[in-house]
Amino acid sequence: MQVRSLFLLLALLLVAATAEAGKNKKEKAKKDGSKCEDWRWGPCVPNSKDCGLGYREGTCKDESKKLKCKIPCNWKKKFGADCKYKFESWGDCSAQTGLKTRSGILKKALYNAQCEETVYVTKPCSSKIKSKSKAKKGKGKD
Repeated sequence: MQVRSLFLLLALLLVAATAEAGKNKKEKAKKDGSKCEDWRWGPCVPNSKDCGLGYREGTCKDESKKLKCKIPCNWKKKFGADCKYKFESWGDCSAQTGLKTRSGILKKALYNAQCEETVYVTKPCSSKIKSKSKAKKGKGKD
């Protein structure tokens, strides 16, 4: 009987300690954060060149913050890294320009970025002719 009581007491202490630890964690997050809710964020500015690690500045009333950010080096700089688009398939190759085109519709604007609703991108047509039927090697034994 005493063993059960001791076990129950230990279980209750463990639950109370876990709840207190979670509460302290939430309070720390609030201390680090700001009460201001209307933050305005600028674009990600790379530390050097035009891509890689950098920072983004934000302001809210009299407060300002800097957040770390990253611009991938293979990103389409025309759109900015904060504008995310859903792109269609590539169109047919134009014989006149030698380019093919596709459009993208805005899916998400991060950090209140100013993004175009629809964007168009082009790329050179492939000079290679891809064959649709490939020979299967090593499949059949004669």
